[in-house]
Amino acid sequence: MFAAQGVLSGFQDIVVAGGIESMSRPAPLHVDGFTANNDHLFDQYPMVAQGISADLIASVEGFSREECDRIAFDSQNRAAAALAEGRFDRSLVTIKSDDGTVALDHEEFPRPGTTMDSLGKLTPSFEAMGSKPFKNGLTIDQTALLTYPQVKELRHVHHAGNSSGVVDGASALLVVSSDYAKAHGLKPRAKITMTAVAGTDPVIMLTAPGPATLRCLKKAGMTINDIDLIEVNEAFAAVVLKFLRDTGADWDKCNVNGGAIALGHPIGATGGMLIGTAVDELERTGKQTALITMCTGGGMGTATIIERV
Repeated sequence: MFAAQGVLSGFQDIVVAGGIESMSRPAPLHVDGFTANNDHLFDQYPMVAQGISADLIASVEGFSREECDRIAFDSQNRAAAALAEGRFDRSLVTIKSDDGTVALDHEEFPRPGTTMDSLGKLTPSFEAMGSKPFKNGLTIDQTALLTYPQVKELRHVHHAGNSSGVVDGASALLVVSSDYAKAHGLKPRAKITMTAVAGTDPVIMLTAPGPATLRCLKKAGMTINDIDLIEVNEAFAAVVLKFLRDTGADWDKCNVNGGAIALGHPIGATGGMLIGTAVDELERTGKQTALITMCTGGGMGTATIIERV
């Protein structure tokens, strides 16, 4: 979005936009001399973790464990079909070792044999975290429910199978002006039509994709029915269910090649990955318009509409 704004303003002619995440080699987050897992910081600034926020969405909205598992089941099956048909081949980059041998040339994370039964056997991931008390005596679950007193109990429905994967990844998009593309013989694949951001409650945190999408559509003079394909980041299954409820989007148009539950969510890279996936799928199917949306920590959300050129 910043790349598009820079080009549209005339400040930039060409921007490489993207990011990288190495979640297998995490570095501690330092804030005022304390790490994010430091008990002193944890007690001084009581915060609700994203996994708890996802469970809070399910509790507030009444989403069941089975509904969340169904999103995960579809994600895995769609990703398996996409990989088998080579739909990602154009965008995957082979990683080689220093001696030139192939280190990695395929997606490692997907679980193609996933069933509803296997998902149903997984233990909730955030229940133990939710019971951890702050210095004030309230647990994380109780702290989350202070903002939603109408909810009597926080139900933990998310687990390793219906949450986004912890993976390494990188992505990059080349964003240029039309004049620059013509002058340098570049063939455009898609154009950015409209973008929008939204902010929602920072406790429940992950509900902004719906409001961001509706704002983006309104600015573009469109409705959700005008969109051919949708990529909504599968940070957690309840995030997707909330987005579908807020927008009325057709699940059959969303994440048709699977999403972060099957493919992982390398945070710094995900935005570029989702847009790249949408461009590839528009070209493969001959469709015209896609919408890409994702939640962000702290209650933010973004939405971007692109059109195939």
